[in-house]
Amino acid sequence: MTLDEARRLDGKDELASFRGRFVVDQPDLIYLDGNSLGRLPRATVERMQAVVEQEWGCNLIRGWNQGWYEAALRLGGKLGGLIGAAAGQVVISDSTTVNLFKLVMAALKLRPERTRIVSDVFNFPSDLYVLQGCVRLLGDRHHIHLVPSGDGIGIDPQRVYDNIDEQTALVTLSHVTYQSAFLHDMQAITERAHQAGALVLWDLSHSAGVVPMELDNWGVDLAVGCSYKYLNGGPGAPAFLYIRQDLQEKIQSPVWGWFGHQEPFEFDPVYQPAEGIRRFLVGTPPILSLLALEPALDLIMEAGIERIRRKSERLTEYLIGLVAERLEPLGFAQMSPREATRRGSHVSVRHPEAYRINRALIEELNVLPDFREPDLLRLGLAPLYTSFAEVWEATDRICRIVAQERYQSYPVARTSVT
Repeated sequence: MTLDEARRLDGKDELASFRGRFVVDQPDLIYLDGNSLGRLPRATVERMQAVVEQEWGCNLIRGWNQGWYEAALRLGGKLGGLIGAAAGQVVISDSTTVNLFKLVMAALKLRPERTRIVSDVFNFPSDLYVLQGCVRLLGDRHHIHLVPSGDGIGIDPQRVYDNIDEQTALVTLSHVTYQSAFLHDMQAITERAHQAGALVLWDLSHSAGVVPMELDNWGVDLAVGCSYKYLNGGPGAPAFLYIRQDLQEKIQSPVWGWFGHQEPFEFDPVYQPAEGIRRFLVGTPPILSLLALEPALDLIMEAGIERIRRKSERLTEYLIGLVAERLEPLGFAQMSPREATRRGSHVSVRHPEAYRINRALIEELNVLPDFREPDLLRLGLAPLYTSFAEVWEATDRICRIVAQERYQSYPVARTSVT
């Protein structure tokens, strides 16, 4: 596998033109961390200048009647189109963790007689913390069951099915797992949970914007996700939540705020929940970061989620081939599913010195991947701006770092953010 071959693949790439629509001002920098923070779309720069100078600077508070008030639902409608959700079922609000708390508490209230919560060992730690906190708040009545992994890469679907029984109130999983990029079969697990009478809540943080899904058609009950990874909404961009239409009048948010009131500007001292998805809004939305998300969503809608997925599969397949050819002889182990239909858009490799290799790549060779404990190097491939040539060059630079033992000069002590 050569650099010339990678360039030929780039020449056939139907999404190649989208790279130029992101801020890429360091040509030698290879950015492989879009699974943690997406690049900045150029249209966002223009949009934010207009928002700050005109909408805030000139319009001032009048902006609320000129698009701000409806923005959380309007952008939710756009995002819904990327995850298979019809209008009125997605809203942009708060953080993923806060949204998860709201939906977990609401879901458990809908199944008061059941005490079992099913997740897995690969779920994002923050999600597990939320589950633990909800169990404590509800008097330690519930028990969390984590489905194990047999190989450290994936989860056997049968193990998930076997853990769902008549006492299960909620099944909650990350659609794409943050460590290995293992992709759960959302449709099959949702169907199995419903057969047992349980509700299902999916975390879409590592799949929204890069993996096609059909929340409505697959009968998904609830979902959450962030917007700063493959959706390119920016650092700390507000998250989203999904509630299936027929659940919206049955389910109650545990956090009551004025934006979730049926008439916020009547300032009624008694809370009356709004109809539909809006009842899960809480406080005043962060308008600047909310509006920064819109150009990024428009860009993804233009590219098309199916085309994005096709390139994602090709990119990750190409990288997995390079791992086998060039990195495994240097002591790396492949830690993502080899089957394209079972993985998201990042590839993880294991090495005893992964942390120091990561530091050396960043400090010396201008590659930005990321590290996850205890020994994983994650390589995130964002189809709208990652090229095949970059994947080849990044692999080559990793080889140089290891072969020359350049990582040896870095301490094993972790920095605050890894």
